[in-house]
Amino acid sequence: MTDDLPFGDLKAANALRRSVAGVARRMRRLRANHGVSPSKLVILGRLALAGRKLTAADLAETEGLKPQSLTRILADLEARALLRREKSAVDKREILIELTSEGRDLLASDARRQTRWLAEAMATALTPAERDILLVAAGLLDRLCEREPGLVAAGATTTPPR
Repeated sequence: MTDDLPFGDLKAANALRRSVAGVARRMRRLRANHGVSPSKLVILGRLALAGRKLTAADLAETEGLKPQSLTRILADLEARALLRREKSAVDKREILIELTSEGRDLLASDARRQTRWLAEAMATALTPAERDILLVAAGLLDRLCEREPGLVAAGATTTPPR
């Protein structure tokens, strides 16, 4: 329960949450006007990170989506030629999904725009030592993202500091 967490940890977690949310909002605003929704970009990104063909079940489980929702997302992305679905050569009942070159290009375009803004902001607003700290922090955030949700008991009553 969060009641067991020190106030300083809650304060730090709240500050981090707010900062990460602010960076995420900025990144969303920097996307090209391609009309691909954030949930669809997540699916494309997951395929890119996997670097291999995935099944719909793999994607649904990894992203916590219901199969019906995923089916609509996949159909739209396939209609836009951003991904391709094909029957497995091993199991004809299984459908494999892969990113197309158009899908990779769309992700790369957004990533370039976002990375460029972030690099320029860091170069103009931060010292070299502060940029080094952010590099270390990025690794720490990656480690935090590997933690499973739900480790803190549900129903915690402690409100994070503002």
